[in-house]
Amino acid sequence: MAASRKLTDYERLRLENIRRNQEKLAALNIQSRLSPAAKRPRVQNKSYKLSPEKKLKFESPIVLRRSLRTRGKPPDSSTSGGLKDDFDESKSENKLGPQFSLAKLRKEPVPLNMKDAFCGENYGPNQQLIETIKSLSRKEQLDENADQELIVCEQEKKRIPPCSIDIDSLRLEPENMARVVPGRILNVKFIPTAGMRMVVAGNKYGNIGFWNADAKEDEDGIYLYQPHSSPVSGILIDSFSQSKMFTSCYDGFIRLMDINKELFDSIYLSDYSIYALFQRPDNSNSLYYAEGGGYLGIWDLRAGKSSSSWKLHEDRINSIDFNMENSNTMATSSTDRTVCVWDMRNAGSHKPKPLRTIHHERAVHSAYFSRSGQHLASTSFDDKIGLSSGANYEDVSMIHHDNQTGRWLSSFRGIWGWDDSYIFIGNMKRGVDIISTHEKTIVKTLQSELVSAIQCRFDTHPYNVGMVAGATSGGQVYLWGTS
Repeated sequence: MAASRKLTDYERLRLENIRRNQEKLAALNIQSRLSPAAKRPRVQNKSYKLSPEKKLKFESPIVLRRSLRTRGKPPDSSTSGGLKDDFDESKSENKLGPQFSLAKLRKEPVPLNMKDAFCGENYGPNQQLIETIKSLSRKEQLDENADQELIVCEQEKKRIPPCSIDIDSLRLEPENMARVVPGRILNVKFIPTAGMRMVVAGNKYGNIGFWNADAKEDEDGIYLYQPHSSPVSGILIDSFSQSKMFTSCYDGFIRLMDINKELFDSIYLSDYSIYALFQRPDNSNSLYYAEGGGYLGIWDLRAGKSSSSWKLHEDRINSIDFNMENSNTMATSSTDRTVCVWDMRNAGSHKPKPLRTIHHERAVHSAYFSRSGQHLASTSFDDKIGLSSGANYEDVSMIHHDNQTGRWLSSFRGIWGWDDSYIFIGNMKRGVDIISTHEKTIVKTLQSELVSAIQCRFDTHPYNVGMVAGATSGGQVYLWGTS
């Protein structure tokens, strides 16, 4: 081996410069900031699983109906000044994602067995979900009279009394996140039970995904179904039984998932798209659904037919909500730029007269009553959150909030917490803004390095105070909580 040569003056100077630079970097802690470990963690262990044989491709993709009324627009209308809808069937997003063939369900409302609708690799998890929900229903029946202070009225299911939270204590833990469905989530709901944290999400492909966040460590607790063949517009869990859940879709179907029958039964098939679904808090025998270009229908579950239908808005209705303290009061939001408050006691064969009409400058995507019913929060594409109060909601304040979600994200919808103090809504920086109704401004933003997508749709747990579910356009659900 050749003898080591002596370093030149240039090489000695170069090595000395390298040594000094390394000392400076160490003093500034630059190296740790550049380390791969400092990058945002990609924690996503929990995810839905698809059976390979159910990943079928259509030679000719199904095209959703595209008439003006089906798309929620009045005849010969414009798009109301370029207003954005959550899902435009005329654009490329109407291509269906991973699914098995349900084309025949678009023509006739046939029941669908849960086993056939299940998208997993084997049928074991399907039966596991059925048994889990059955056990929850049995437990609720045993406990329904355990605490009379939680009963709102004789016919309404018990719920937690109004209470506030320490918003500074809310955070996201790695185990409280999962990819529940493929693609954009349009609806997310907690199953109303104190015994388990279970979330239901509906996406643009017609999937319904269940996530049991309290599943065993060796289980993901995620169960994926496809009862619909177009975007899921509504998820409604029966007020008196967790074993029954109603879902609606843009293709005009309303289905009943009956756990006891292990069936996605067909309730109603409309000639027009259905955009929202709700149930009166004191009446489980009727479904209220938004149909076509501004119509509200009422479906009588006992009679098996529509009992009433009114045209309440000039454009599609995006949300329906009832006042929990006064079930005769209903609010609807619409793409026609208005929120209307209705007294259902004045609703007969003719169109009811609105108690109050609240105007926005662009499409209104949601309008929800607070827990006490004294406030109404509306979210509009005009970058405003409307806060209405007073005897007839005549006192209106507009709170600025960036609601420009663009084409590929679901529109933001502000929801209430567990009292009248706060409104929760997503932002374009992957955070969750908390708006104080007293200060009428954002008082805190929930943020986490674990969040990888923008949260657009939310729900609050009816029993677990401080737990908020945020859903994204990538199929993820994040559970923010105090512990």
